[in-house]
Parts: sequence; C-alpha cells; structure tokens
Amino acid sequence: MQNHYPLTVKRSIELLGLCLVVAILAVGQDIIMPIVMAFFISIMLLPIYRKLMKWRFPEIAAIIIPIILVAIFIAGIIWFFSIQIGNLVSDFPQIKENVNNHLHNLQEWFSSLTGIKISEQTEFLRTKSDDMMAMGGKMAGGFAGTLSGLLVFLGLLPIYIYLILFYKDILLKFTFMWFKIDDHAKVKEVVYETEGIIKNYLIGLLIQVTYMTVLLGGLLMLFGIKHALLIGVIFAILNLIPYIGALIGNIIGVILTLTSSTELAPVLTVLLVIAAVQFLDNNILMPRIVGSKVRINALFSIIGVVLGGTIAGISGMFLSIPIIAVLKIIFDRSEQFRHWGVLLGDERPATNPMTLMKFGKWGSKKIIE
Repeated sequence: MQNHYPLTVKRSIELLGLCLVVAILAVGQDIIMPIVMAFFISIMLLPIYRKLMKWRFPEIAAIIIPIILVAIFIAGIIWFFSIQIGNLVSDFPQIKENVNNHLHNLQEWFSSLTGIKISEQTEFLRTKSDDMMAMGGKMAGGFAGTLSGLLVFLGLLPIYIYLILFYKDILLKFTFMWFKIDDHAKVKEVVYETEGIIKNYLIGLLIQVTYMTVLLGGLLMLFGIKHALLIGVIFAILNLIPYIGALIGNIIGVILTLTSSTELAPVLTVLLVIAAVQFLDNNILMPRIVGSKVRINALFSIIGVVLGGTIAGISGMFLSIPIIAVLKIIFDRSEQFRHWGVLLGDERPATNPMTLMKFGKWGSKKIIE
C-alpha cells in the first residue's frame, strides 16, 4: 500500500487540477475564450505573416494585413446572411400562410388520433402562446446581453490576434523557460506539431464550409428548394460542431422548407440531399482535406463538445476539438500525462488490456479472461 501511495496522490492532484481548470474556464469564459480563439486564428495566419515578412514588409503591416483579410471574410459572411434573411422576411406573408396550413393539418391528424376537437386545441395553443410571449420577452433581454457580449468578443479578437503575433517570440521564450533544458527538444517538437495540426484543421474547416455550401446549396437549388443557399450555409457552419451541429442543421433545414412549402416532398428532398452530402463529406472529402492528424475518439469528441457548450456556449463548442487535439499532443509527449493521451485517442489496443505480465508490463499472460 505504501508503494502505491505517491501514485494515488499524483492521480488525485491530476483530477483536482482538471476540476480547477474547468472551474476557471466556466468563471472566466468571457476573458479566456476570445484569447483562445485569437490564438488559433493567429496560428492559421502565421503562413501569411511569414510570407509578408519574407517579402520585407514592415512587421506591423505583416500583422495587420492578415487581420484585415479575416475581417473582410467575416464581413462577407454577414453580408450574405443579411441578403438571405432579407429574402426570408420578404416572403413572410407566404411563410405565415404555409405555417397555418401545416398547423391545421397537424391539428386534424392529432384530432383523429386522440378525439380532441380542433377548437379545444386552438384554445389550448392560444393560452400557451401568452405564456410563450412572456417567456419571449425574457429571452429577448438575454439575447440583448448575448449580442453585446458577442460584439465585445469580436472587438477584442483583432486586438488579441495582433498582440499574439507581435509578442509571439516572448510567448515562445516563456514556454521554453517553463521546462528544463533537457526537455527543450520535446517542447520544440510539440510547438511545431501543434502549429501544424491547428493550421491544417482550421484551414480544412474553411474549405469544408465552402464546398458544403456549394454542394448542398447547389443541389437544393437544382431540386427547386426555396432558400437553398441559406439552408446550405447554415448547415455548413453548424456542421463544424461535431455530431450535434449536423442534427441542429437538419432541424433548421426542415423548418425553413416547411415554411416555404405546403407539401412534405420538399422536406424529404432536403433530408435526402443533406444525408448524401454529409456521407460524401464524412467518408471521402473531409478525411482527404484534414487528414488523420486529429485522432480524437468519438466518445471524448462528444463529451468535449457538450462540455465546451456548457462552459462557453457556441464558441466553446467550436473550439472543443482543436483544444482537445492540442492537449493530446502535449499528453503524448509527457511521461507523466501519457495515459490521458491514450484516453483521448482513437487507437484501440491490439490485445486485451486485461492481459498483464509481472512487474506491470503488458504481455501475453491473461489475469482475467
């Protein structure tokens, strides 16, 4: 028992440290998440920065130009959404009529199933709509707070990106000074691998959003689905959130289709096209673009997305996978935390882990069948 006590203390400290990190993220999300987002975007902009420095641009210009490119890209997305939402608003009278038709058909089906009259259902819905309006007022106040937080987030982002690129050498020096000189080779390896994975992952996601929007929006337009491009870009962006985003994207696609048509055939078309494009993306396109460098198992991908959403909202859901990927790189290079890297990875053991040799070595002698 005495020999195992130090290991027990180490594991206890690890778990307490994990709880402390989660608590810090939850309390300081408004401060930490813009910094983390700026860090990832800065790494993605490093190739442009280095190319401009190689062309003998002044350092300040080499930093500002990539930031301006990011701002133009975000402004383009906002402009596209404003046009699409404007088209949606212009169709509001038709949308209202279609929604009323769908509700009437649903009430008739529910009445035939339960025997409850349509008038009783309408009265019940009218009563509940008053409660929903009161709840909507509270949600509007919360949305205003969220919108102001988003504006602060977007305002701080370029400042953080500029400062991270400008002071990157200080940050690197601090990182190396944190470790012993004997470990600097491993630290250098981790820095290069982290930069490569984040850069390839984020650039791959941008490419994925582009071709998902073109494929999905184009196919839906060919089938005559209204608001096809809006459905395509919403699904493409939500698909960046692993597992959960695709489900939400399907639901939004169905809702937008129902509001623009009185028939169910377009809804089935949207679902089938989304399923086909998603199959093509998951099995052919995305593995070739991003590659197999971010090897996180599905269980902890889902846990990371849910935990990130709980702690930091939408930004936490988007950033969960690259954060876990960086942590796995660090864990794999550390003797003390290598078991956490095994836990996060998707490499299944070739043999049964219950197969154990003496002195704690993995071997062929089975302790438990």
